[in-house]
Amino acid sequence: MKILVTGTAGFIGFFTAKRLLENYNDVVGIDSINDYYDQRLKNARLYETGVNPDMLDYNKEVQSIKYPGYRFFKINLEDKEALSRLFEKEHFDKVCHLAAQAGVRYSIENPDSYINSNLVGFANILECCRHYDVKHLIYASSSSVYGGNKKVPYSEDDRVDNPVSLYAATKRANELLANVYASLYGISATGLRFFTVYGPWGRPDMAPFLFAKAISCGEPIKVFNNGNLSRDFTYIDDIVEGLIKVIEKHPMEPENRIYNIGCSHPVNLMEFIETLEKVIGKTAKKLFLPMQPGDVYQTYADTSKLERDFGYKPSTTLEYGISKYIKWFLSSKNPLK
Repeated sequence: MKILVTGTAGFIGFFTAKRLLENYNDVVGIDSINDYYDQRLKNARLYETGVNPDMLDYNKEVQSIKYPGYRFFKINLEDKEALSRLFEKEHFDKVCHLAAQAGVRYSIENPDSYINSNLVGFANILECCRHYDVKHLIYASSSSVYGGNKKVPYSEDDRVDNPVSLYAATKRANELLANVYASLYGISATGLRFFTVYGPWGRPDMAPFLFAKAISCGEPIKVFNNGNLSRDFTYIDDIVEGLIKVIEKHPMEPENRIYNIGCSHPVNLMEFIETLEKVIGKTAKKLFLPMQPGDVYQTYADTSKLERDFGYKPSTTLEYGISKYIKWFLSSKNPLK
């Protein structure tokens, strides 16, 4: 089975490609390696998979020196011609689409990036899946589609017609596009609504990295809504195991299925900070601030549907996950420490 993973210089894509390479010997990764956050971290992830960033050029194949079954291409999702050439050449069986312009707050100031990557880019992926006989498209959605819903835990049957950020709107649009392509063109697709993923190699614009860096340096951390927030923090290993289960099970019928993928155990922000303080061994200086535009009070996943259909069962405790994260954060593997 030949698998394409998009976004393999990114956090979840990096771990997914590595995990797939334990069982499969024909994995292709692509990424645009944009400058949304420090490219040193993206390049370090590439090095970990045996891809030399110094050899990269647009649309050029780079063979991994660590994994014989892994090749990487630097490609923009918006470049439909380049994507089409890749699909035509490789004949992928399955596509795991994890590339996107991320970040809720960033989307408020930079809407064009989200339109181009998350809408045009996703449409190009769908078109390639349609024309080159991809058997199953697995794609990343987001818990942000639930917007300001008050009912918890969030269920896939809940209304998702009131996004509070452009990022959330693009993710909901992806789900609707996948619905149409499944209906009109017989594409089998599975969308996964991720809930606050954290772990080693995580993005530097996310709370775990920002908090760990500030606490380690004795600088104040920004605590929004005065700490009155909760998140369904989900460790990267649990997320990837769920992804692998979905990738390996082919849908019975051509349809677009949506699943929540999270921990189903929301954690108050102050508890999260206290766990970081305990593991790092320092007390955080806290700057309490009001709620940010585009943010939501809580996220809480009902994952019973994914558990029923795929046997998904997250098992990582917050303290264990934070311990693993801080070990990486303080190590030489972290190029940004």
